[in-house]
Amino acid sequence: MLTEDNVTTGTDIKSALSVTELNTYIKGMFDSDRTLGDIFIKGEISNFKNHSTGHFYFSMKDEGSLIRAVMFRASASKLAFLPENGMKIIAHGRVASFVRDGQYQLYVDSMEPDGVGSLYIAYEQLKKKLEAQGMFAPDRKKAIPKIPSRIGIITSPTGAAIRDMINVTGRRFPYAKVILYPSLVQGPDAAPSLISGVEYFNKNNAADVLIIGRGGGSIEDLWAFNDENLAYAIAASHIPVISAVGHETDFTICDFVSDRRAPTPSAAAELAVPDTAELKNKFNNVIRHEASSVNKMIKSYRDKLSYLSESRALKNPQTMIDDRRMAVLLSSERIASAQSSTLNRAKLMLGRAAAKLEALNPLSVISRGYSAVYTDSGSLVKTVDQLELGGRISFKTADGEASAVVDRIKKDNNIGE
Repeated sequence: MLTEDNVTTGTDIKSALSVTELNTYIKGMFDSDRTLGDIFIKGEISNFKNHSTGHFYFSMKDEGSLIRAVMFRASASKLAFLPENGMKIIAHGRVASFVRDGQYQLYVDSMEPDGVGSLYIAYEQLKKKLEAQGMFAPDRKKAIPKIPSRIGIITSPTGAAIRDMINVTGRRFPYAKVILYPSLVQGPDAAPSLISGVEYFNKNNAADVLIIGRGGGSIEDLWAFNDENLAYAIAASHIPVISAVGHETDFTICDFVSDRRAPTPSAAAELAVPDTAELKNKFNNVIRHEASSVNKMIKSYRDKLSYLSESRALKNPQTMIDDRRMAVLLSSERIASAQSSTLNRAKLMLGRAAAKLEALNPLSVISRGYSAVYTDSGSLVKTVDQLELGGRISFKTADGEASAVVDRIKKDNNIGE
């Protein structure tokens, strides 16, 4: 064991210490110092690292100096907030030396934000995280049903909040059934109890709208409603959720992730159910409006019926028949006139076509003194080249036919010159 008695002060080389002996000696000095064994240090966090093992490694610094620090998983898991670079803290622990490296550091077993409570830091960190995930986005909020028949309430069965909510719902809309899920609302077991209530109503589809909350209190009293898992359970609910935690000035994570936030439990009950008197007024207005519409429709039909009853067709049907008969006669005359015009045009066209055919008819030419000459085979003679001496030919006149024998053929070569 190294002591002050065997530390050399001169040039006794034989008594020289090894590095390990020196570091062990220094460690012993740190460990035996009561001040260093139970100390509070304030400073700013830098070089923070949240190791996969759950240990925190970081440095604490001020304007003039820096010290390394470590917080092991057993202590780190108890923190209500997550340390960050730049955060000013007050850390408690002990200062000790590490023999292998010859360095000393602060071993932290607890810490608090310097000037701001740890619960508030944790609240702000979770709020920022969930907001980045879109948990507070307006487009994911579900509408509260206008006329629910079942109201699910998750709260303490003995608090003033449940009495207020039952009184308000009974006064405003006694037709709705109120279903209470008894839950813890304070303490370490409150958050799991609240989550169970949300899951119960959703699994059994036991309500049209949910109210989750409690009366007012300190941030520690309301802390269960800042639970991250509760926020996820509310976000996953297919039943609309109204948050009613504390007083109007109290805000929790539950308020932001729910579909509606009420400043008090009583206000949540007012949001959950309609007012019966107001509904009756609305129904009466609808009835009056519908009655007015029906009366207007009846009057319109009566006016039409009155107009029709005054028409000539109903008062004197013969007049209507005469009008229709006259219309038929006029139509018949128009049709006859159209037919006559069409027939005349057809006759004219036929006459023109007949004249053209008559002009082309060979018999018409013959009737004017000409004859048609045919060979013995019956072919029309158009040129003397078709004839032979001694051949027989026939002449067709307008009133008969004659035959002859060709005894001379003379061709006129001047034709066509």
